[in-house]
Amino acid sequence: MPREKYSRQSLGSTYRLVKESRVLLVGAGGIGCELLKNLVLTGFGEIHIIDLDTIDLSNLNRQFLFRQEHIKKPKALVAKEVAQKFNPNVKLIAHHANIKDKQFNLQWFSGFNLVFNALDNMDARRHVNKMCLAVDVPLIESGTTGFKGQVQVIKKGKTACYDCTAKTTPISYPVCTIRSTPSQPIHCIVWAKSYLLPELFGVSEDETPEVDSSGDADNAQEIEKLKQEAQALKKIRESMGSDNFARQVFDKVFREDIERLANMEDMWKDKNPPEPLSYDALQQEASSIDSSQKLDGQRIWSAAENFIVFKDSLSRLAERYAEEQTKASKTGQPPPIISFDKDDDDTMDFVAATGNLRSIIFGIETKSRFDIKQMAGNIIPAIATTNAMVAGLCVMQAFKVLRGEYVRTRWLWLWNGSLRTDQLEKPNPECPVCSVAMGRLHVDLERATLKDLVQDILRTKLGYGEELTVLNDAGVVYDPDLEDNLEKKLTELDIHEASFILVKDEEDEPRVDLRLAIEAKKPADESKPIVFVEKEGETFEIPRQLAKEPATNGDSIDGGDTNGNLITNGITTVPPTGKRKRELDDDGESGDTPAKKLQGPVAAEVAKNSASNAIVIDEDDGTLLIADDSD
Repeated sequence: MPREKYSRQSLGSTYRLVKESRVLLVGAGGIGCELLKNLVLTGFGEIHIIDLDTIDLSNLNRQFLFRQEHIKKPKALVAKEVAQKFNPNVKLIAHHANIKDKQFNLQWFSGFNLVFNALDNMDARRHVNKMCLAVDVPLIESGTTGFKGQVQVIKKGKTACYDCTAKTTPISYPVCTIRSTPSQPIHCIVWAKSYLLPELFGVSEDETPEVDSSGDADNAQEIEKLKQEAQALKKIRESMGSDNFARQVFDKVFREDIERLANMEDMWKDKNPPEPLSYDALQQEASSIDSSQKLDGQRIWSAAENFIVFKDSLSRLAERYAEEQTKASKTGQPPPIISFDKDDDDTMDFVAATGNLRSIIFGIETKSRFDIKQMAGNIIPAIATTNAMVAGLCVMQAFKVLRGEYVRTRWLWLWNGSLRTDQLEKPNPECPVCSVAMGRLHVDLERATLKDLVQDILRTKLGYGEELTVLNDAGVVYDPDLEDNLEKKLTELDIHEASFILVKDEEDEPRVDLRLAIEAKKPADESKPIVFVEKEGETFEIPRQLAKEPATNGDSIDGGDTNGNLITNGITTVPPTGKRKRELDDDGESGDTPAKKLQGPVAAEVAKNSASNAIVIDEDDGTLLIADDSD
């Protein structure tokens, strides 16, 4: 019996489109493994897999294509090798690389019929979204978190894109909260991971994304004092390897620094001051515990147990550092750095123990090592069944996309095991990515200058006036008051293959923004270092901006829709009940695009409740539902 018999029976005429398709799968992680298996077994003709990551031990519980012997090997290459056995008739091509590399340019993207995103970071998602829009290739976006998941079809001009709504940004913590006034377990964990560990075994982490020193002008004196403390801690590093190294570190961060903080009486008017710990007292208490037995990481340790783990992990890290320092000095390499890794027992034990000891000092709830690993490693719970369901839904949507039936595609949501559907949103007219006009440039990067772009393309070819601004990823490169760059080559302005240029019209009746994609390709007319690419038989026009309509009611508020707030495997905002629903607020994690307006006194009640409850609107009858999301 032919391998494809059942696929032919199930898909009918669509099977030919599937077999002749050339698709790109970006990401070979939790969703990616399930999705690759589905694509191969369905019989998609040619599949490219790209992933820059290697396989870790923590991947094996849900990324079923990988085994113990694959650890440290590239995900894309192993996924191809294993999945190929499922269907030898499918052509698989693996790329162990970053999707943002210049080799994966617009011409490369344009060679696919369909792109699948199975990513775990926002920056790469945005890049793929932008590239697919630029070459008008449909994209199927997906994400999961725990028992929740979603699938979104993105097609230029027909549906909302990934950037049609604002996305959440990584959480950062004020430096003075972390260093002086912690109030939550995460504050103590970040202090251990991003301050104490780097100060002892790496470089200063004052600029880590998790520690925000901005906005602390009023606390300049306190920050300067904290810098002095860091310098004192660096001096203690010189005694690393000695018998009293652990005592020196302990006394510095758990006694001396805490005594200084406790003496600042103004800081503790409304709360209990921190209580320093005694090295000798904990040493005596720990003497009655068998330190040779490995502690259970699932339960919360006592102060003495945390003290034992602190000393043991500090000793292990000091020994590692000394070995790496010896190797570096022999080879002329820079000093070693030991960075936090959730799968590294030494650094994980150190962060868990020191974070808990600091929590005890400030009267904060302590956590188990298991919980701290999730918090310190920013781990989003991953459920293999959810990944499998989302991957299956991606392929079902792909059949509709290959047939061009975008009207039948839906926004698909998984909510704790149940499946809900929603109509895809129309493109947001104010989206900074898909609402702009888009064009492509063939550029001889060895010769092309900014003047060639401004004069030959923007003014002569596209008809722009004098008032225009040109920006690259770094900022403004040209405007009427900044002409110094005109004679510079585009490469000198960090404009290369696969770069994007944004053009803003500053005239009285401006056109919409224009995004130009750069392709390193010498034009057929060698006299021109840069040409604008037009589709055969079409005239490229840049529409004028539409005047914004004034708000009709001052009491109205805009609800946020749920356009794919995906972060790690996709942190998702999912409608909990009903048919067509949109959340207004979810502690800053939902989008900001206008959905439906609440007016009059209802608006005030929504604003009051939205911080703690999931508030949604049933668009069929206008009913306002307030659903407690606490469980």
